Amino acid sequence: MEKGVQRWCVDISQWNPSHHDFSFAMSLLPQHEHSSITRYVKMEDRKRALVSRLLQYALVHEVLGIPFNEIIIKRTVEGKPYLESDKVSSEFPNFNFNASHHGDYVAIASEPLCLVGLDIVSEVIPTKETIPDFIQNFSSYFSSFEWDNILKARTCDEVLTEFYRYWCLKEAFVKAMGTGVAYRLDKVEFHHTRWTNIFVKIDGEDMREWRFWLFELGKRHWVSIARGHPRSAIESYKRTLKQAEFNEEEYNLGLHLPNVNFMLRTVEQLIPLSHRADYGIPTDKKNTRYISS
Repeated sequence: MEKGVQRWCVDISQWNPSHHDFSFAMSLLPQHEHSSITRYVKMEDRKRALVSRLLQYALVHEVLGIPFNEIIIKRTVEGKPYLESDKVSSEFPNFNFNASHHGDYVAIASEPLCLVGLDIVSEVIPTKETIPDFIQNFSSYFSSFEWDNILKARTCDEVLTEFYRYWCLKEAFVKAMGTGVAYRLDKVEFHHTRWTNIFVKIDGEDMREWRFWLFELGKRHWVSIARGHPRSAIESYKRTLKQAEFNEEEYNLGLHLPNVNFMLRTVEQLIPLSHRADYGIPTDKKNTRYISS
């Protein structure tokens, strides 16, 4: 199942497409995806939306071998993307993925059996209010234990970093389940040892069927990954999964698969080989880099 564990990211600050290149990349996607890109006014937002979709199609294409034009990605009513296909290999009993973007990075993570949630946060420093005033707006989303840990950081910059780390983990958790911040995030309490050995408690109950990772992608961007049991998915998302129940031995195989480093990819590497010549890319161009967790 290890091939189903993928972690890819793109630094969009390194991609400055011409109008033709942008239009060509978007033309690779189904027509119904276009409005979710063109609805944005700012080019940076359009780039994030386009690369997020390209990552989803490219990952499915590479891992499952489904041709680009045969990939069907839909979304639940809550907006969670999922693959609609009967071509998923039996070695990936519950193949699913999650994408995220913030700041310079757009990323995607996939899992073959467990739910996967992914979130990226860029440490944006507030300009119109102080850091304490800024984070106070979000205090209701944290448990008293988490809030105390955030506030006891030594400097304002460290307070902001602690805030973003906790927020990143909470987002990954709820995204894995297919819900959103409407979930009672103050009941979701994260514990860690210097941001390793991370685990979560819900209403005080230790949820050992979940695993979490958090690390810095670069340039003050944090990324978190949540891996959890399919039975935790909300109903609308659970209906899209191949299987929600596993015996303990089966589930532990998925839960304890190795987490892998992020592959830093370019937009050009997301374009299928059959179309690269049209984009002016050598078909043998690789040069994939990895970001160590």
